[in-house]
Amino acid sequence: MAMASRNGAVHVATTTRRYKGRTYQSHLLRRTYRDGGKVKHQTLGNLSHLPPDLIDVIRRRLLGGQPLLATDGGDFEILRSLPHGHVAAVLGTMRNVGFEEVLGSRSCTERALVVAMVVARIIDARSKLATTRGLAEQTAASSLGLELGLQNVGEDDLYRAMDWLLDRQALIEKKLAARHLEDGSLILYDVTSSFYTGTHCSLAAFGHPRDGKNGYPQIVYGLLCNAAGCPIAVEVFKGNTGDPKTLGSQIQKVRTRFGLKRVIFVGDRGMITAKRIDEELRGVEGLDWITALRADSIKKLAEQQVIQLSFFDEKDLAVVTSPDYPGERLVVCRNPLLAEERARKREELLQATEKALGKIAAATQRPKKPLRGKDKIGLRVGKQINHYKVSKHFILEIEEQSFSYRRDEEKIAAEAALDGLYVIRTSVAEESLDAESTVRAYKDLAKVERAFRSFKTVDLKVRPIYHWLENRVRAHVFLCMLAYYVEWHMRQKLAPVLFDDEQKDLAESLRPSIVVPAERSPSARSKDLTKRNEAGLPVHSFRSLLEDLGTLAKNRIRIVGSKPGEFYVLTRPTELQAQTFKLLGVSVSV
Repeated sequence: MAMASRNGAVHVATTTRRYKGRTYQSHLLRRTYRDGGKVKHQTLGNLSHLPPDLIDVIRRRLLGGQPLLATDGGDFEILRSLPHGHVAAVLGTMRNVGFEEVLGSRSCTERALVVAMVVARIIDARSKLATTRGLAEQTAASSLGLELGLQNVGEDDLYRAMDWLLDRQALIEKKLAARHLEDGSLILYDVTSSFYTGTHCSLAAFGHPRDGKNGYPQIVYGLLCNAAGCPIAVEVFKGNTGDPKTLGSQIQKVRTRFGLKRVIFVGDRGMITAKRIDEELRGVEGLDWITALRADSIKKLAEQQVIQLSFFDEKDLAVVTSPDYPGERLVVCRNPLLAEERARKREELLQATEKALGKIAAATQRPKKPLRGKDKIGLRVGKQINHYKVSKHFILEIEEQSFSYRRDEEKIAAEAALDGLYVIRTSVAEESLDAESTVRAYKDLAKVERAFRSFKTVDLKVRPIYHWLENRVRAHVFLCMLAYYVEWHMRQKLAPVLFDDEQKDLAESLRPSIVVPAERSPSARSKDLTKRNEAGLPVHSFRSLLEDLGTLAKNRIRIVGSKPGEFYVLTRPTELQAQTFKLLGVSVSV
């Protein structure tokens, strides 16, 4: 039976005719289909110019057979087998979203190299040297070099392409903003850091380590996303730059370079601080913000009776105002689940601190070489008391020959009264964004955090940073952002075969309140339980799905005979691979 297509069967038809005493034979690629009960034929192409043995290969493949290999006593041998499916999926997505047009409308070697580096970052994040080796014909790790015609490039070529990309960063980010932002848009902004193991980069400096790696210098970078979490722009700062100090340049970028007159910046309490609001945000026409209050500010509002627990007898959300925040709304939320979690965690930290202090108290009473002296006891206590950040909840009594401690129950009760409370602070008017939408916008910062997880650990692996020059480090981080831009679009399409929730709107509609933690939709919970989707196909993480796609290989076949020739044949896609390409809207061919 000929290979079936969506609208018929494709086969090779051979026709013979005589003209002026000579015999002519044609080999046509045809599709046979039914139309109103009649069988019709459509010619798709003429194969007559191909070698006869290759035509025979095509004929057998369309009939469902496999080409005979030299190892089987046949006429063919496989020269190379290159992982291809993941390359085809990423390149196809880039074409669908117009990625090359974002880089620049003019085709050039630098643009092709940037595309190659972005694809390589997504399918297998490695150093630039390893990337060039993966593109080379003899050491190719995938079909990427073959697909882009970049099989003879070196490290210096990639570095020149990185310099070319950095020169165009402002223009590229402006194009992305034009696609994904408009006046009145919510803009999510957050900052993270990555530690740096070298010693020669001028951007690397010691600062607040957000990835828990003490003792290493770091770089800091801030990411701008739209409300859906699609990345728009990234900027690298010196490693000792505080989060709030990065905000001014982002405001300038959005309003001047992107040309947006009305925007709403969303940032966490460590980013959009009271000082930044007073110095950079307040009074700027068209510029609004959404952030949250720190614990000490919430405590002050409670002491002023602006916040009262009676607010939450019937609802878990209330809108209040305060003279300390003129012209602003404060959305007070109380999450009982969060209150329980904070109470549990506080009790664990208190107990751990008591265990450490108990050892010191026992040391003052031991019969042999007891711990003596206020200074020695105090030094020992000082090393332990705030290890778990709960020193404020203890009353200490240090004497020359003894040490005792007890919990400050009054302070603990005062803090516990505020458990589960958080306050969203915003300058946006009620008619523009109601209370629930304001809380939702702040919670959407989790989308930027998800991007950072992909940047740093899961998929793109911004570390290790192999570059010394400041501009190369900036270009490297920008490459990672562009790779996440492509990955973000792929994830939107591939949710049905990933563990991602493809029915977020349904899950949101079933949510009893915006204050409570979001839950996954019934279909997503089913995927979590069965590890299969509604079609019965196995579901994957984004990374494992790419690895599965990589098993679809592009095989280089050589014809053995008097007239040798070479051609490429793809392995047959599995059901999951076929579904993946269908979701992406990508067709796979040799």
